[in-house]
Amino acid sequence: MRILVVEDEPKVAAFLKQGLEESGYEVLSAYDGPMGRRLALQEAPDLVMLDVVMPGMNGTEVCRAIRQGGGAMPILMLTALGTTEDKVTGLDAGADDYLVKPFEFKELLARIRSLTRRASALHEQAEKLTYHDLELDLAKKEAVRGGQRIALTAKEFALLEYLMRNAERVLSRAQISERVWDIDFDTGTNVVDAYIKLVRKKVDKDFEPKLIHTRVGMGYMLTARP
Repeated sequence: MRILVVEDEPKVAAFLKQGLEESGYEVLSAYDGPMGRRLALQEAPDLVMLDVVMPGMNGTEVCRAIRQGGGAMPILMLTALGTTEDKVTGLDAGADDYLVKPFEFKELLARIRSLTRRASALHEQAEKLTYHDLELDLAKKEAVRGGQRIALTAKEFALLEYLMRNAERVLSRAQISERVWDIDFDTGTNVVDAYIKLVRKKVDKDFEPKLIHTRVGMGYMLTARP
């Protein structure tokens, strides 16, 4: 199991890394908010441990950016800010749990076990994604619409999965490129538009209603509504 630790204080980061590795976890480290956001979305760790007070981009902003980027892994906020308002702010940003410093390391491990058990149970329930008459089997990597199997390449499948996980939400080209291709969006390339066209041809051409829609100036959206 891989845990991403986002902590700008070197001594605290080293303490957490050593303790987690001794407990059998693989640890990725980030030392500021932008780096934490990037690693969370690119590496898709099993859990993110996120300090709140960091320069440049604080933990709440990082948490919100991870969720907006499609990151669904559990996020555990670690902070010395222990007021109810601070906790509510973190949870509203998308955090799953909140642990106030200082804390006992055994409590941290218990929180990690609880969050990963919960995430594992949700993952098992979500082996298939369904929207309208479109279904994705995540284990078999198969797509079916209206009872007809649709042949997709690996990248087309990843793109359609991202759209389905965010159905009824407008996704920008930048969000799609960062999540599906793990790259920063280059305004000089049309790779996102080209793949949307390929997937739309396979998913929508012979079916009604059309599901993949362009929102001019904003991006793309999976919805049964025009």
